[in-house]
Amino acid sequence: MLDSSLKEQLKSIFADLKANYVMAVKVSAQHESKASLLELLGDVAACSNNLAYTVDEGKGLEFSLWKNSEKTGIKFRGVPNGHEFTSLLMAILNSEGKGKNIPDEGICNRVKALKGTINLTTYVSLTCTNCPDVVQSLNLMAVLNKNITHEMVDGAINQAETDALKIQAVPSVYADGKLLHVGKSSFGELLEKLEAKYGSDDKKCTNAVKNYDVIVVGGGPAGSAAAIYSARKGLHVAIVAERLGGQVKDTVGIENLISVPYTTGESLATNLKTHIENYAIDLLEHRRVEKVEIDCKNKILHIAGGEKFAAPAVIIATGASWRKLNVPHESEYIGRGIAFCPHCDGPFYKGKHVAVVGGGNSGIEAAIDLSGICAKVTVLEFADELKADKVLQSKAKAQPNIEIYPSMQTTEVVGNGEKVTGIKVKNRKTGEERTIDLDGVFVQIGLVPNGAVFKDTVNTNRFGEIEVDAHCRTSQAGIYAAGDVTTVPFKQIMIAMGEGAKAALSAFEDRMRGVL
Repeated sequence: MLDSSLKEQLKSIFADLKANYVMAVKVSAQHESKASLLELLGDVAACSNNLAYTVDEGKGLEFSLWKNSEKTGIKFRGVPNGHEFTSLLMAILNSEGKGKNIPDEGICNRVKALKGTINLTTYVSLTCTNCPDVVQSLNLMAVLNKNITHEMVDGAINQAETDALKIQAVPSVYADGKLLHVGKSSFGELLEKLEAKYGSDDKKCTNAVKNYDVIVVGGGPAGSAAAIYSARKGLHVAIVAERLGGQVKDTVGIENLISVPYTTGESLATNLKTHIENYAIDLLEHRRVEKVEIDCKNKILHIAGGEKFAAPAVIIATGASWRKLNVPHESEYIGRGIAFCPHCDGPFYKGKHVAVVGGGNSGIEAAIDLSGICAKVTVLEFADELKADKVLQSKAKAQPNIEIYPSMQTTEVVGNGEKVTGIKVKNRKTGEERTIDLDGVFVQIGLVPNGAVFKDTVNTNRFGEIEVDAHCRTSQAGIYAAGDVTTVPFKQIMIAMGEGAKAALSAFEDRMRGVL
């Protein structure tokens, strides 16, 4: 199953394993995926003397990871091929205490502080690009906290189970049988949801304030540029972010980063991290700012989970998030017919009728992608004409199963209590209202700035964007802002990077002038 070059890579990756690991399989003799699983695990086990697998009779198909004859709490119910192959490798490395995804001590302590016994299950698709992040995050939590177990379930192999749960989007995470989360997520977001559900032993977490010269909030292009420029001035710098890369990580292809003809969001995020690691910058991922406190010239950031960080200069670069429709019944059907990622959730709608709300580049690109999977794709655009690039419009109009309706306002999501069955729309020109019967809705209507937590500290406009001057200064001395969260026009990666650099230089100039 694994080619020779990949096997050689695995031998190198597993060369320093100290503990002994067993992948304990339980599988029905008649299971159609048995041979594939055993071949995969056999190939992996052959790459190290510290790896092995055992096979016992079972009802379905699963395997658990054991370390030195003890359970790690990690289980796979499926064949971890495709994007989930990395999840298997990371499970082994994390159990060994290795892997670049292992968070800093503060976050590890928060995981260890979770109360009670927690049993987690994540339903995935092997074609989903967002699922591995969730699976690997929860596997790592199981490694860090012995009271947590986590199992990955391949929805395709366990179709009856996913049908019974009426799962229509992945990843879908269940905590002790109750739905906890649907869709892409970060380690920090998942940790917060577990803290909210199960509680936390605060005695295991420190509340001491850690001080810096500059704190950058956000780890996207703007935040990364701001941190690097600040560090180059010899300042003590920290990045406080939910995830490094920010919204960029959700971008499939990037062709307008000047001097780089083509890259991907994932590659760009990796390159940003590599550049950051060349400097003495504290990278504090998986953290969300809950409150900002002004103490004379010092700004104190209160983090979800209890941590506090302080600095005389704070640069806000929190970017933006997917905008929702905000119509009746949208929220209750997220994951049950309302989706935001065509790459991850499109396969659930094979041969079905879906709508894409939004006629910009992301909406038309989504429609084109979905047209190869779905029987019919209906594009609904609020404006009188599409906003997407002409080349994309031409390609969409050339697809026989894509229909496009401009001047169309979405007014309500329709469902039967279990899943989406339609969408109500209104023609803005004629006033005609109708219901379109369909199976799913993909929302692609742009972004909303992530600046709500700062609105009582700095001035924002009616869209929620932080108001900045030409030097990225906000209404509060010592607080700067850059990128998509601000009023700067044209939300582009190139512009965000430049604004981040500008904010850092402005903060340094104010420091030299004695303003901070």
